[in-house]
Amino acid sequence: MDEWDAHVTEVWADETLEDAERIERIDALAGRRPVGDARALFERAGARDAAGLESDAEPLYRAALAAGLDDQHRPQAVIQLASTVRNLGRSAEAIRMLRAELDRDPQSPLRDEATAFLALALASHGDSREAASVALRALAPHLTRYGRSVLWYADELAEGNG
Repeated sequence: MDEWDAHVTEVWADETLEDAERIERIDALAGRRPVGDARALFERAGARDAAGLESDAEPLYRAALAAGLDDQHRPQAVIQLASTVRNLGRSAEAIRMLRAELDRDPQSPLRDEATAFLALALASHGDSREAASVALRALAPHLTRYGRSVLWYADELAEGNG
């Protein structure tokens, strides 16, 4: 982790900061990077998103993705942007984004996180049965017992039975 990343991590870890102060500090750190830097845009978006300023965060997430985030931060940006879009009332768009992310990298270390936000987007879109099915499928591999049964019930829900 370089010095810039360490400073960003410190800001995010400081639970005493008010939203506006966190945004200010992240913006100051972003100002140390070149204009249009993908990580700087991503951190600026995240600070606004965490403060409930989704409309301000959305274009920054999109710019960060367009600027070419690294493999660690790109899936985070997609998940966070999809969550933001869902919060802005565009659940169908969030569903498309998250499904594309899940298809893009089936082995992603953030697969469960993307799946959790897909379930939320599906529920927001009015498809509670599919949302429950998606969530149960993600949960099943982590169960010490009944995993096969939970998968069966997830399939039942998705098919409209159960």
